[in-house]
Amino acid sequence: MQFHLSLLLPLACALIYVFGALTVRRAAALGVGVWRTSFLSNWIIVLLFVPVWFRAGGQGHPLADYWQPAATAVLFFGGQALTFLALNRGDVSVITPVMGTKVILVALFSSLLRAGEVPRQWWLGALLSTAAIGLLHLGEKSGRRPIGPTVLLAFGSAVSFSLGDVLVQKWVPAWGLANYLPPMFLLVGLLSCGFVPFFHAPLRALNAAAWRWVAPGALLMAVNNAGVILALVIVGSATAVNIVYSVRGLFSVLLVWSIGHWFANDEKHLAGGVLGLRLLGAALMVAAIVLVLV
Repeated sequence: MQFHLSLLLPLACALIYVFGALTVRRAAALGVGVWRTSFLSNWIIVLLFVPVWFRAGGQGHPLADYWQPAATAVLFFGGQALTFLALNRGDVSVITPVMGTKVILVALFSSLLRAGEVPRQWWLGALLSTAAIGLLHLGEKSGRRPIGPTVLLAFGSAVSFSLGDVLVQKWVPAWGLANYLPPMFLLVGLLSCGFVPFFHAPLRALNAAAWRWVAPGALLMAVNNAGVILALVIVGSATAVNIVYSVRGLFSVLLVWSIGHWFANDEKHLAGGVLGLRLLGAALMVAAIVLVLV
């Protein structure tokens, strides 16, 4: 696979995601809550895309066809909700490498939906990803919360996002970018209204210190999610995009180690070589990526 300039977009999104995840974790520590952050992030995406709908050209689509953007909206919404739940209870350096399995899942779903054969190296990549998750468990420190539920939430998010990515790649060409993404994200925003009853307090109750973290965190996560969807359409290959995007697994461990203290993140100080094991797990993820790329 040749590297095209358009693949710089998922590379940028990988970095944006890690900064967004660290910021969201800091906001959660200040009591913002996962549901308020997710609600804000989703409605930022709505404000970014819905105005494009009114300026979209081309022919409209029958209402019966809108099940396609609705299906991808549900998958996107589910993936994002699981991501925020994982971030609310677990460490960034655990969540991000686990979500690196997305590249294997995208390749698998692409093959299944096209009735193609899954190459042997993809199965080997899946085994490496499993081994990486095992290293994350071995790196669990006694006295901290178990990371099992965090791993399950992150993996569920990867499954939901992966299937959504493949379906976006499959369906958007017949619709056009400006006709497909706005109704998809509008439904995501409407689904997010279901979070409101779970708010600890109204958004207006947040103090200035909390807004300093939740506002940029929600914006970064929104830009990240929107950027990945745009990359899928521009590049035209969900597998290629996710190969590049999965570099966030390494970014997360390196940034937690180097600047995590800026976000009051204590993962750098985990004892017993925990962070080192997580770095090794992230390296195995990269090996899986290389196998898929080859």
